[in-house]
Amino acid sequence: MRNKNKYILLMTILPWLSFPFIGRKIEGLIAEKKKWWRFHYSVKPNIIGELPLILGPFFIGSMWIFKFTFGKFKIYQLVNLLIDSIFVYGLLNFFKKIGYVSLIQMSKLRLSLLFLVKTFIMYGFQVIYEKVFKNEKSLGEHSR
Repeated sequence: MRNKNKYILLMTILPWLSFPFIGRKIEGLIAEKKKWWRFHYSVKPNIIGELPLILGPFFIGSMWIFKFTFGKFKIYQLVNLLIDSIFVYGLLNFFKKIGYVSLIQMSKLRLSLLFLVKTFIMYGFQVIYEKVFKNEKSLGEHSR
């Protein structure tokens, strides 16, 4: 089973290809340069202000949404649209009011579109992951 090593390597590398989409490395730097938004708060001097959102509701919320909607793409998109809209058109106002974050050069509509693009990317990575590893699992079961 020589392909097993390739699948294990893919399992290790493939999730890391999505890493730029969750951290400051790409989006945060672009947002800072283009002045899309500003975080008026940081946890510590060298820790970005987005970190509580990224590690908290964005990451955990994505896991819960995947848990209940994976394999049902239309429902997945609908739930994400609903949750993202609540964040953009509701919670963001609250966060601005308490001095946590505010949009500068990015409109709420563009932020919504950015979230939409991310949902497609995340779902795509998960579909690829499932196809590769479910295929490996079924191949392993047939060889027994």
